[in-house]
Amino acid sequence: MAYMAMSLHAVNHRLTNIPVKQLPPLASCLAASLSNCGELLSAPQSQKSKSDSDNAVQIHKLMTRLVSLLQDRSVEGRWTAVVLVKALVEAGQWEVLRGCEPFVRGLIAILNKPDPVSTKKMAIITLTRIFHLTYQYPTLVREITTPSLPGFITAALNLISIKPSSEPTRKLKPNTPFVDIVLNSFAELIARHPTIFRPFTAQIHSVLQAIIGSTEPTYPEPILEIAQQLFVSLHNCAPKNTSGEEWKNACRMTIASIHATSSYVLRAVVEQWESVDPALRQQSMPQNYSQEVGNGPDALGLASWQGLPAGINRLVVLLRMLSKFLDTATASTVIIPLGSILDLCARLNMVTYPSDGEIQANQQIGRAEREHLLTELPRIHAACLRLLVDLVKSFGTAVIPVAQTILEQALWVFRAEKFSREVRTAVYDLVRVLLPHMGPCMTKQGVSSLTAVLRTCCHDLLPPPSTQTAATEKPDPKSKSKSSQATVNADSFLNPGLKPGRQLSSSPTFANLRQASSELLVAVLSHTSTELITPALRAEIDRTIIMTSDKNAMLASVLNPFANMQGRGVGTSIMPFLARSYSTEMEVEALIRPRMPVLVNGPSANGYSVADDDDEEDEETDAVLAPQAPIETSGFLKPSATPSLHQDMMDVEMTPSSSSPSLNKRSYAQEPEVQSPAPSIATESAQSKKVRVESQETKVFAQPSLGAASPATFTGTAAISVPASSITATAAPKPVISRTGPSASASASAPQPRAVVAAAETAGDDHSDDEMPTLNIDPDTDDEEEDE
Repeated sequence: MAYMAMSLHAVNHRLTNIPVKQLPPLASCLAASLSNCGELLSAPQSQKSKSDSDNAVQIHKLMTRLVSLLQDRSVEGRWTAVVLVKALVEAGQWEVLRGCEPFVRGLIAILNKPDPVSTKKMAIITLTRIFHLTYQYPTLVREITTPSLPGFITAALNLISIKPSSEPTRKLKPNTPFVDIVLNSFAELIARHPTIFRPFTAQIHSVLQAIIGSTEPTYPEPILEIAQQLFVSLHNCAPKNTSGEEWKNACRMTIASIHATSSYVLRAVVEQWESVDPALRQQSMPQNYSQEVGNGPDALGLASWQGLPAGINRLVVLLRMLSKFLDTATASTVIIPLGSILDLCARLNMVTYPSDGEIQANQQIGRAEREHLLTELPRIHAACLRLLVDLVKSFGTAVIPVAQTILEQALWVFRAEKFSREVRTAVYDLVRVLLPHMGPCMTKQGVSSLTAVLRTCCHDLLPPPSTQTAATEKPDPKSKSKSSQATVNADSFLNPGLKPGRQLSSSPTFANLRQASSELLVAVLSHTSTELITPALRAEIDRTIIMTSDKNAMLASVLNPFANMQGRGVGTSIMPFLARSYSTEMEVEALIRPRMPVLVNGPSANGYSVADDDDEEDEETDAVLAPQAPIETSGFLKPSATPSLHQDMMDVEMTPSSSSPSLNKRSYAQEPEVQSPAPSIATESAQSKKVRVESQETKVFAQPSLGAASPATFTGTAAISVPASSITATAAPKPVISRTGPSASASASAPQPRAVVAAAETAGDDHSDDEMPTLNIDPDTDDEEEDE
């Protein structure tokens, strides 16, 4: 806060001590300093301490100085004041807005003074910002906006038009630089304050008619676009509960104006269209074919036009304005005339460029006008397709019943006029917005109808092929005909190495066309069944994606792989190319190496414990393999009551005889006889194993002599004490099998191994240097233990 106070003091010091003529170069620096003091300027000024009182004095001093600069006689002072007022209002919010009425009066007064264009434009922007910020405070709207906004509207309209005293309409000034800034300001404020704009509706409408209907001079695209948006937004100023009806009437008048203009523009050909509306079928306008094409005032009250170029411009402008009716927000629910719009598009799309050079022409019209119309048809169709794109975006899933009709119109235009870049771009966009709704339910025939569009889309993404191959070929010295000399490019002999690069750099690149093509490939791969795309087309799409290195298209191809149908060979994927091109992208990393979330089951840091997991695996292994292990009648190898005892006992590798099969995890013997291993072998095996102890509290006691123990009564758990904490709830099964016969008696009377006796005698010595041998209860788990 202290830094903000110092910055505010520095701003006041500069505004007071620096001459007014030198302030404009410092305006940007001072505005940045005020923006950094937002916390101080927007703080409440009630119950101030001493420091707060000083800050309040500085704020009051700043506002007083800005009010005086707004009324300064010099242009430099007023320009600096306008810039700093905008920064102050945006930083201070409500605390500054409640006292900004003097600012508003001074800014409106600047609009009526002969100030430079930049000062007036900045004043309009500042006033629009103030009215926008006060909208969320009803008290400020009542105190500041409502009294001041009518004066601002009048002053802004005076900048771009002239109002005769006897007429309610206005005449647009020619070549005025304030048209775009004024229309943008009105378009932002008219929806928030419709009742204040209501008395000025007729004046604004007359200005918009002059802009939209102008033929000479024609206004730039941004001005036409904002004028069309403001024309649609005028329905907000209608009386209560009539805004929807006002919007509907304006939309129908626009459609009627397009039909009337089309009747004159398309008079050089015989139309095969028949309207579904009886009113349009009965409507017939007589034309004088001996005169130049043109019409008078139409339904919207636009000015008349003369000449085919002016008529085509009028038709394109009206189609774009009809699109604005679909994508501009409305004040209430409206009824969109879907049937009338589709009927209009069908009429315009049926007249296409003849592919075979033949067209049903109107014999009363000259050839020059007809050829001029055919060359301008792609512009009309591109605007019509843009209208259909906005229609699909507005309706969403509700467009499904008419989606096939719209797609057929697009394909019809594409087949006839795919030579036009604008038409291709519009068709790509239209098919892209249609596929999410109708792609999953398309049949094989429907997908096949898109083959030409997709192939052309791939060609638009790739660079053009070399067209000057004849220049790189070495001419035959024996051939001296004139034809060969005419085809050789003499410049290629001067520097042939720069030719490919020169040709590649000279090829034009169209951003909109490439973007539409790339988005279409992503939509096709994502929303259509991969089984319906032919292998040749899918291969061409994948090759194009690889050569262009389009990340989104690569991801769509990988996530929707080519279906491996019977007889089509092994399925392919372009994932290696995706990983090579975008190895550092997060999406590619998640796709190639997905990380599964760790399940938290214990109190450890990460919910995962290696020791616990090993114990659980050992318990599961013992529980599964214990019933299948060889059982001896002596009871010495009887499974323990607790699986944890297995880690405390000594393991001894038992060497089976050469005739008996090897025991492991995958193969088990029926009933192998356990033979006594040689002492030396047992000792070496025992020394290679180390004692595994779970904790320091586990104590191993000395085992008694095995010779003194009775084989019938001895168990593996008698000589070792097991803590109660190490005993788990799940115990291994203890099968008891009685065996009779020679094998049983032989095993009962067999002598015990000496290694085991030696281990029992030295088990009580905890500090012995010799390795304590362990008894291997489950010989089939040696592989797993050695791996661990």
